[in-house]
Amino acid sequence: MMIYPTMEIQNGRCVTLEKGRLDEPQIWHVDPVETAKGFAAAGAEWMHLTDFNAIEGDHRNEELVCRIIRGAGIPVQLGGGMRSREHVEHWIDRGAGRVVIGTLAARDPHLVKDLINHHPDQIVLSVDVYEGQVMTDGWRHAGAISPEDFIAAFDSLPMAGIIVTDIDSDMTDLEAQLGLISSLAKKSRTPVIANGVVRNADDISRLKYIYNISGAMVGRALYRKTLTVEKALAVARPEPEQVAEFQ
Repeated sequence: MMIYPTMEIQNGRCVTLEKGRLDEPQIWHVDPVETAKGFAAAGAEWMHLTDFNAIEGDHRNEELVCRIIRGAGIPVQLGGGMRSREHVEHWIDRGAGRVVIGTLAARDPHLVKDLINHHPDQIVLSVDVYEGQVMTDGWRHAGAISPEDFIAAFDSLPMAGIIVTDIDSDMTDLEAQLGLISSLAKKSRTPVIANGVVRNADDISRLKYIYNISGAMVGRALYRKTLTVEKALAVARPEPEQVAEFQ
């Protein structure tokens, strides 16, 4: 299972949000570029980056995002405010390893299907779920589509993956979150990346045995130091199979 050390930025700083509330960020006093380099130094093969300002149509972090892409030393999976073909292809041209699309897929599925076909294995579908519905516009609006139907609309195309986030499950109710994510993973032909369910190494241990979960995003736990990238990677590795010894 792939571990995606996750960085979220707002106004040039690393932050985390509680249930997507952009006006109440938890600020982490770390250097974004150096933190990204640290992910690579710890052994990560990919990282995930979300630009919260871009969700609001504010591109003040663009140069910082470029510096992270250039300096991280590993491919960057980039999300936040991908609202047009031009914006998606702008970031692919600027070196993003993958681009994450959610709202645009709900608004203009034909455009996104075309983008996926033109950029195979570089587009990731973001499925943010609240009370059984797919949310758009930074978790602020509910679409009139179920997550199952949303995934099915794109599932035959060459996507790089699907990120599933269960917004309304509290972090104390991990069983509910894993239930939703595992249910969607079983119905999807595209590998699923779990988001928002890793608090510690035990959570990774449980995730890696769920069918069709190919990866997990790990953010808040790294900044709170309840988990390290090295530990997350070690736990995510497949267990060696026991081989019988014959005399």
